[in-house]
Amino acid sequence: MMQDPRTFYTTQKATFETELKAQRRKLNQSSFLRLLVFLGTVFLIYFFFGQWTYVTISAAVGMAIFLALVFRHSDLVYKSNKLKALILCNQLEIDVLNGDLSKLPTGEEFLDAAHEFSYDIDLFGNASFFQYLNRSTTKEGKNKLAQLLASNDIANITERQEAIQELAQKATWRQHFSAIALLIKVETTSKEITNWLRDYKSFVPKAIRYVPMIFSAISIAIITLVSLQILPFLAALLWLFVGLGITGRFLKSINLLSINTNKAKDTFQQYGQLLQRIEGETFSSTLLKEKQQNIHSEVQKASTLVNGFSKRIDALDNRNNILVGIFLNGFLLWDIAKSYQIEIWIDKHSQKVAQWFEVVTFFDAYNSLGNFAFNHPQFHYPTIDTAAKNVITATQLGHPLLRTNNRVDNDFTIGNSEFFIVTGANMAGKSTFLRTVSLCIVMSNVGLPICAKEAIYSPIKLITSMRTTDSLAEGASYFFSELQRLKMIVDNIKNDTYFIILDEILKGTNSHDKALGSKKIVQKLASQNAAGIIATHDLSLCELEQEIDQVKNYFFDAEIINDELFFGYLLKKGICTNMNASFLLKKMEIVE
Repeated sequence: MMQDPRTFYTTQKATFETELKAQRRKLNQSSFLRLLVFLGTVFLIYFFFGQWTYVTISAAVGMAIFLALVFRHSDLVYKSNKLKALILCNQLEIDVLNGDLSKLPTGEEFLDAAHEFSYDIDLFGNASFFQYLNRSTTKEGKNKLAQLLASNDIANITERQEAIQELAQKATWRQHFSAIALLIKVETTSKEITNWLRDYKSFVPKAIRYVPMIFSAISIAIITLVSLQILPFLAALLWLFVGLGITGRFLKSINLLSINTNKAKDTFQQYGQLLQRIEGETFSSTLLKEKQQNIHSEVQKASTLVNGFSKRIDALDNRNNILVGIFLNGFLLWDIAKSYQIEIWIDKHSQKVAQWFEVVTFFDAYNSLGNFAFNHPQFHYPTIDTAAKNVITATQLGHPLLRTNNRVDNDFTIGNSEFFIVTGANMAGKSTFLRTVSLCIVMSNVGLPICAKEAIYSPIKLITSMRTTDSLAEGASYFFSELQRLKMIVDNIKNDTYFIILDEILKGTNSHDKALGSKKIVQKLASQNAAGIIATHDLSLCELEQEIDQVKNYFFDAEIINDELFFGYLLKKGICTNMNASFLLKKMEIVE
């Protein structure tokens, strides 16, 4: 039974809000308890002052309890912040279901007018399909999702469908994954980190790997002898400067390592927790199991190794406290020891880091796809049939971003070598239909369910020419830009099979030239057995149905009833005879 998304998100939000109230009570109790322990410890020290045994015991026990409470409080704060993130995740989904996309990134950085189809079909940008779809929480996940949508990849679609179907059913798991990622602000990308690890050159000689341990043992002995007044204090001071001198020999390299590890720390912390989330889940689809296996191949789990690296970075960070750093380096050669441990980790595991990060990126991107599928239980996955005679056979195909009560769906079937010429009045629905078919192909190739009651799909790449722009910077006119676009399409279909969608081509020339040129283009495409659709106002193009077997005429109608214009938005067989430009000019009192 399909779960209603709105009910799920509303229930989840209410549950997390209740848990957050309880968590806040625990935080208040924790703060009060810490204050009580602190005051109690101060009182006991004051009460036993002069009885140093009791003072020492009171201070030690009080400090131990206080530190335990501090760690517990940090854990409570983390849980509280995670609940806040989960509440925000559910509120966002409720907002999106209500039509509010304002909190979602537009993906305008992925706009590319030269791409095969993305610019024409509003795949990226404000109010785009990407904005509606994207829930990625890492920069890499966002880039991966954009790449999936724009890839024109028609291989292994069934595997992608299975992975998306499985993730759609794991709504709670997906939300916790997103919440964990949102809690850690990352400034350095995983690509920058993997590049740094790949190019890293060690500076701590392996010959001195035991020196810090031996030096620390000598330091403890000297400090003990000084405290017993067997050696003078000056001996400890001189030994301190010896340690600082040895550390100073590597100071420049240590500082550079510290800078780079500080940049990587948050990313490793975030990815470590996300890897742990992936490792702890059970998957059944082939693609998800393969990705999970990429982080299960080590003797230790990837998350354990990544978290271990984070702890080594934290240990090196102790040097940032100047006073602590002086004593740690003077007596323990701390920076050299910790740098060596970091370098050992890099040497052993750096080649695997890119693979681990790629798995996190994959799940971050696919979570958006699973979320989309969960939010649209009424959509259906097309049946993939590579041997089908038709490219698409769809029942009640609609645009996925239009609300159900405003959407008119069409049954649509087109053969793998058919070319449809679609005519229609202004605003009758031609352009929306072209984008509907385009998104159907893109979504099917990605593995998403489509806005249709049922569909059979034979995978094909998409290429379009719908929104050509001129370029003053490049000195290219609108007409020349359009010719370049058409040249790209003609060249591409020589080497591969594409579904071609054109919207009112050759707009930059006169009517007679446009009609002649458009006919030649359709004849050229049809001669290469290309499948596709061209929308046009030029009715002379419809004559090609009589000349070329694979060319078919369809139209969207408009009717004038009681001096009002009505659109049916239904695709019909034949040629449109009702044009509405003159009617609209008079209706809006632009002309008489």
